[in-house]
Amino acid sequence: MKLANYVYGQWIEGAGEGAALTDPVTGETLVRVSSDGIDVARALEFARTEGGAALKALTYEERAAKLAAIAELLQAKRAEYFELSLRNSGATEGDASFDVDGAIFTVKSYARAGKALGAGRHLKEGGRVALAKTDVFQGQHFLMPLTGVAVFINAFNFPAWGLWEKAAPALLAGVPVFAKPATPTAWLAQRMVADVVEAGILPPGAISIVCGGARDLLDHVTECDVVSFTGSADTAARMRTHPNVVARSVRINIEADSVNSAILGPDAQPGTPEFDLAVKEIVREMTVKTGQKCTAIRRILAPAGVSRALADAVSGKLAGCKVGNPRSEGVRVGPLVSKAQQAAAFEGLAKLRQECEVVFGGDPDFEPVDADAAVSAFVQPTLLYCDKGLAARHVHDVEVFGPVATIVPYVDTRDAVAIARRGHGSLVASVYSGDAAFLGELVPGIADLHGRVMVVDAAVGANHTGHGNVMPTCLHGGPGRAGGGEELGGLRALAMYHRRCVVQGGPAVLEALSRDAVDAALLGA
Repeated sequence: MKLANYVYGQWIEGAGEGAALTDPVTGETLVRVSSDGIDVARALEFARTEGGAALKALTYEERAAKLAAIAELLQAKRAEYFELSLRNSGATEGDASFDVDGAIFTVKSYARAGKALGAGRHLKEGGRVALAKTDVFQGQHFLMPLTGVAVFINAFNFPAWGLWEKAAPALLAGVPVFAKPATPTAWLAQRMVADVVEAGILPPGAISIVCGGARDLLDHVTECDVVSFTGSADTAARMRTHPNVVARSVRINIEADSVNSAILGPDAQPGTPEFDLAVKEIVREMTVKTGQKCTAIRRILAPAGVSRALADAVSGKLAGCKVGNPRSEGVRVGPLVSKAQQAAAFEGLAKLRQECEVVFGGDPDFEPVDADAAVSAFVQPTLLYCDKGLAARHVHDVEVFGPVATIVPYVDTRDAVAIARRGHGSLVASVYSGDAAFLGELVPGIADLHGRVMVVDAAVGANHTGHGNVMPTCLHGGPGRAGGGEELGGLRALAMYHRRCVVQGGPAVLEALSRDAVDAALLGA
């Protein structure tokens, strides 16, 4: 079977044999995808003129109601999506929940938040500005929805959540969505879009999806479009310098590589709640989705006197995690999504081993449960130890996209700050400490290079949302190496899909334009 693409209000099968999507446990070919023969320029223009116009005719609260209907539909088909996650991604039930339930939760969150914007169709920012000696001539700043398309080029690790965490705020803003999911796991995203289309929830052109290669997609984006990309820094660099993107100053949002850190404070000694909470979170981040999360912990910074005890504690927990076919009872850790990703992980792990000691895993003869190692895509959870600090190179530069993390001991707080910053920009750092003096120095010392800093102490306990969990009400993104992008953050995400302008004129004109406007301050509420 070949998956069809949904463009210009039609389902169209791409030409040629297409690329195979496989089961990463058995190696079986499941379906094929192809974008060959798709008129991308026509698809984008249809989305702008048909889908965009229909969405903008609705109020914010009417668009929010559409999102609520989508969430209800996705919830009803949750079991089907879990099965697709198992087959195409090798997801355990917990992995599928992280992706699918995360998507549903995010859409529901924007459906609820969008109600607060009421019957408006655009946003008004601040009060009027006097431009003359009397009120006869004034200025008013507005945020107007873009007349273009939100183009999403997504990563393979979150085919469900990656689609809807971007699509929900775009649709709420009144901007149509054009999704290009990563080829290896495109089936789930395609099925979700197909279900929404079949249900008739959105107007024609409001959502499109193309599976397979992106081909000439960036040749056809315009100054009124938004391109949002999640993936490698190398691909991001090519996108930023694409001639059409540069020439037309296309708005672009990037989430790229990130060597995120977990940092233990000096008070997080063995036997303390902070130490135990750190161990639990490190193991969870190494095993959930087999470490295939852009937010996963890659470096573990610990006081030098504690680092070996931490290595022993994490290793002990990893030893109890059964790795293999998610269809088998008791399996907690599944495969990577493809043999190509497995090869990339092995390549990165080999670089890390040049300057690290393996304290758990790394067994070349590792045998997964109920799976053939020769055809499957498993990587044994591997914990490394590097005592080179800032002198290390690969530990701070190589992101192994799999179940691999490295413990790096530090000397003092200044050293911890320097090591964390050596990542050159990350999505998230989690800190396990109740030491006010340590936190008062560390958090400000790393905050400008991290999109999110999560602080966990005994009082927080198990109530925190998790190092790797991206909450729809909080910012997702990071500076520098992490791409410099920003997504989510509640209604703040709508700013990406609006353009600020000032209208200068008489009071009557500004009053007329303000009737359909909602206070932009609500975006930060």
